[in-house]
Amino acid sequence: MKSLLFLCLFVSSGVIADEHDHKYKEGEEVVLWMNTVGPYHNQQETYKYFSLPFCKGPKQGISHYHETLGENILGVELAFSGLDIQFRKNVASTVYCRQPLNKKDVKLLTYSIKNHYWYQMYLDDLPIWAIVGEQGTEKEFTVWTHRKIEVGYNGDRIVDVSVTTEKKVPIGEGTTLEMSYEVTWVESSVEFKNRYDKYLDASFFKHKIHWFSIFNSFMMVIFLVGLVAMILMRTLRKDYQRYSKDDDLDDIERDLGDEYGWKQIHGDVFRPSSHSLFFSTLVGTGCQLSFAALVIILLAVGEKLWTERGSILSTAIFVYAATSPVNGYMGGALYSQLGGRRWIRQSLVGASFFPGVVCSTSFFINFIAISYHSAKAIPFTSMIAIAAICLFIILPLTMVGAVFGRNVSGTPKPPCRINPVPRQIPEKKWFMEPSFIGFAGGVLPFGSVFIEMYFIFTSFWAYKIYYVYGFMLLVYLILITVTVCITIVCIYFLLNSEDYRWQWTSFLSAASTGFYIYLYAIYYFVFKTKMYGLFQTVFYFANMFVFSLAFGIMCGTVGYLACRVFIYKIYATVKID
Repeated sequence: MKSLLFLCLFVSSGVIADEHDHKYKEGEEVVLWMNTVGPYHNQQETYKYFSLPFCKGPKQGISHYHETLGENILGVELAFSGLDIQFRKNVASTVYCRQPLNKKDVKLLTYSIKNHYWYQMYLDDLPIWAIVGEQGTEKEFTVWTHRKIEVGYNGDRIVDVSVTTEKKVPIGEGTTLEMSYEVTWVESSVEFKNRYDKYLDASFFKHKIHWFSIFNSFMMVIFLVGLVAMILMRTLRKDYQRYSKDDDLDDIERDLGDEYGWKQIHGDVFRPSSHSLFFSTLVGTGCQLSFAALVIILLAVGEKLWTERGSILSTAIFVYAATSPVNGYMGGALYSQLGGRRWIRQSLVGASFFPGVVCSTSFFINFIAISYHSAKAIPFTSMIAIAAICLFIILPLTMVGAVFGRNVSGTPKPPCRINPVPRQIPEKKWFMEPSFIGFAGGVLPFGSVFIEMYFIFTSFWAYKIYYVYGFMLLVYLILITVTVCITIVCIYFLLNSEDYRWQWTSFLSAASTGFYIYLYAIYYFVFKTKMYGLFQTVFYFANMFVFSLAFGIMCGTVGYLACRVFIYKIYATVKID
């Protein structure tokens, strides 16, 4: 249960612990970890390094070793290289092991070279990569057998590391690979806090296209805010004047309203939505996801979370669990307002809905990973840790939030009395139907973020480290603003056509953004990557499904809550006979 123990330490300390303090004395042990090996074009299809016929160094004991929950889930498989490396002690070229190859070994190495396998190593938490071998002619394959490691240090800290592979050896049955290494220590002027800068591709993330996309999204926000302001301050003012015949409505500038027929449905617009339990579950989950996403982005802006293996995922799990009361409060309050009585059932469904989707998808991927003997297979101990978090943290906190939500905000307070008999919905044009509005409402929110999606996808599915979380925060705020504006406009036209089915329509209208994200993920897979194989394909589309679903639920919740405030306001300020 080392993963669960790490989570407890994380919660108690508020920071992500490291295996040591990154400070060394001369001659002190420095560990070279061998992580995983896999195809270059399939970043997530990884295997244990020693699953290939490579041998370890002679050194057996090490002074420290750990794996966090985030590392376990991400498939980090640290194995001691067995190489004896000491701080500021150069090592001349040394053969550390000899590996004879049989027919099976040759076949395995040949396959790995054909598929451009490369492997990752860590030295003082700094990643380095090297390729397994090269293909010459159609039947000539060679393996790099010598690693030349150069380590930069500044005082008592390691600030840089690089590796060069040398000595190509043709492989064949009966060949013996002599694996060797050498270590050179070089004094560096790089400060410890800046040692990860070499891994950050500023020319990619701060490209002028990135800046242009932010500017374009910002202009979209200005346009939409202006459009909504025109509806609220100009168009609806005329309707208030038309609806009201009293002289006491002179201060009309503070009022909000809708066009033409929206007053006619005042007796039905606050009618509870269908499937109230599922609807309240989605809204509660969306509130939790929105709040958790904001907290994670702010933490990433303030802290360099990308410098620690699995730290972003560990932080996300902790933040999601800690924000469970938000889910319970919002979902429980809404369920009670919609007339629901089975609040315990709603709390259970709300607490388990999104974790259930994530876990079931992960288990499906896990079966495939196990069949491939991949390092991406989640260990059983990590599954137990995740189950414990769901049962003993997320569920109780959600139920506590639901109790507060029911008692504090569970009483419905509609500004208009609900008619006992539902009003018949008149016929309208096809583009005013809730189905079309729900499908088309996500186009503009998607348009405001799709450029940022390219950078995020490239970070996760390629070999880039995403670090411009300031950009992400700005895009997040733009997305929220665009979603609010476009959903209000859509529901404005829906009420204008005297259709009072706004709850699900507002949610689905904004949630369709997730659908367009998934379509973009398909485009990205086909045209922007060179992924291949069943495992990588399933891993990609399953994870993109979870991401798109979470994105859609988050946007749908924002759209619904915005329209709820809008509708309550316009009907509270108009006189109803």
